[in-house]
Amino acid sequence: MKKNLQTEFSTRQYMLSRDFEIYYYSDKCIPNVNAHTHDYYEFYFFIEGHIIMYINGKEFVPTPGSLIVIPPNMPHYARLLDGNVPYRRFVYWVTNDFVNSLSNISMDYKYLIEKTDNNQKFYIHKFSEIEFNTIQGKVFTLIDEINSDRFGKDAKILISVSDFMLTLNRIVYEATSIEAPANSSDTLYQNIIQYIETHIDENLSLDFLAERFHVSKYHISHLFSETNGLPIHQYIVKKRLEMCKDAILSGQDISEVAASYGFIDYSVFYRAFKREYGTSPKNYRDSIIRNT
Repeated sequence: MKKNLQTEFSTRQYMLSRDFEIYYYSDKCIPNVNAHTHDYYEFYFFIEGHIIMYINGKEFVPTPGSLIVIPPNMPHYARLLDGNVPYRRFVYWVTNDFVNSLSNISMDYKYLIEKTDNNQKFYIHKFSEIEFNTIQGKVFTLIDEINSDRFGKDAKILISVSDFMLTLNRIVYEATSIEAPANSSDTLYQNIIQYIETHIDENLSLDFLAERFHVSKYHISHLFSETNGLPIHQYIVKKRLEMCKDAILSGQDISEVAASYGFIDYSVFYRAFKREYGTSPKNYRDSIIRNT
């Protein structure tokens, strides 16, 4: 991991930024932090470690791949039980004003926050492995951009944090909402998109999807070409490559990534990745991730 992507833990519990802050921590020992509150939202992503969380008087042990959304003014803290396993987590702090500014573009940015506010308690969601890898990739991309000195940095940070937040809200919404019946082309398209994203490592041939959704192969092909300008096969390849990219950024072994996301032949994956991103998977990884 690049050293500038990992943050040294601090007991500071207030924001220096006006809008948001995001950190990746990996610690084997941390100082005790007493129960505290914020005037902003905390999105806490637990990766691994032996800890106990205390939130609003409740005690529990988080599982890897969990998201906890803690609203403003809610007391919370964590206790590290032992350091045999590194305590790894992402912490994302975001102000209500910043979320409101994004909601001027779309209220979808506020789905998770409204879910938390409406329940008047903290919110917990468990991601699948694929979903959490996607999130990790977007977090590392954002942190890397924050620590960069590239042309267009501020604009790219805004794009990256917007993409990160919208992805979070979309994943939780699709996991917790009841799927509508496919009684229109728009709904059918969205249902197929959702199915592809949640079964990306499985057989997604046109024959299989036609049978799965009880429509003709021609109808699906025509629907995708008309809706996004891509044949469905190209869409699936692009989606698999995007998820592979996120998995590589999350630290997975490159040789295992291709098969995990539906590429049976590694050479096919290698050529497609290089064509899509202009470099090999290893060179791409090495531009973001380094050994400490």
